[in-house]
Amino acid sequence: MANTPLNEKEAILTFEDKKYDLKSLPKEVQELIKGMQVADAQLRMHEDTLKVLAVGRQHLAMQLKSKLESINPIK
Repeated sequence: MANTPLNEKEAILTFEDKKYDLKSLPKEVQELIKGMQVADAQLRMHEDTLKVLAVGRQHLAMQLKSKLESINPIK
């Protein structure tokens, strides 16, 4: 879903390769669009959080590896 407002006068919704005048859509459809925009923003936020967690986990693994180098493993 891409909402590509060109300026304040012309708000265009592009959905499944079709364009719609955002202001002329029924209120219910406009609310659905707002809901999708919120969902998109939340997805981006959580994707960024996952990236940060992955980097943190990788750093912890490097630290663990470093600490375990001086410890003999069991056989």
